[in-house]
Amino acid sequence: MSPGFQGRPRASGPELPPGQYLTEDFPVLSAGPTPRVPLDTWEFVLSTETGVEYRWTWDEMLGLPQETPTVDIHCVTHWSKLGTSWQGVSLDTMLDGVDTSARYALAHSYGGYTTNLPLDDLRGGRAWVVHTYDGAPLPAEHGGPARLLVPHLYFWKSAKWVRGMRLLVDDKPGFWETAGYHDYGDPWREQRYAGD
Repeated sequence: MSPGFQGRPRASGPELPPGQYLTEDFPVLSAGPTPRVPLDTWEFVLSTETGVEYRWTWDEMLGLPQETPTVDIHCVTHWSKLGTSWQGVSLDTMLDGVDTSARYALAHSYGGYTTNLPLDDLRGGRAWVVHTYDGAPLPAEHGGPARLLVPHLYFWKSAKWVRGMRLLVDDKPGFWETAGYHDYGDPWREQRYAGD
């Protein structure tokens, strides 16, 4: 080794999950056509494993306590976007007072998309139903009028156009999970596909 050789310089900048690159824009990726959901017909329905339903209209959802999380998001297609700003309702608020012994949830979207999550990952200030991005109403191409936001998991778990959630005792895979994606999807463990 030559005197003074230090090896390759390390890239400076934010730490990203393995295999991710930083983007400044906000790529649009969807599994199907973009639903257009009128606010006067939008609703969010939370169903327990026993069939008890809790419903919120658009105005009722906006009347719940609002939070403004600023979070990093990571897509399974390898891009990461840092410091994204949102506004919405914590799932803690929506689950407050719900009598359940469920361990899982299956999120449902307008347009038919589903994704599964452990219920613990929706609690503790880790998940929201968001309706505002960067100070403006959430655009339809990014999941508006409202989407799920679960930033500690790959972004396919943050279901666009969310319309409800069914609580389940046993796990049930959603759209991408039945197509071979990882059941959990932790970007820091690079859980992109089944078996990762």
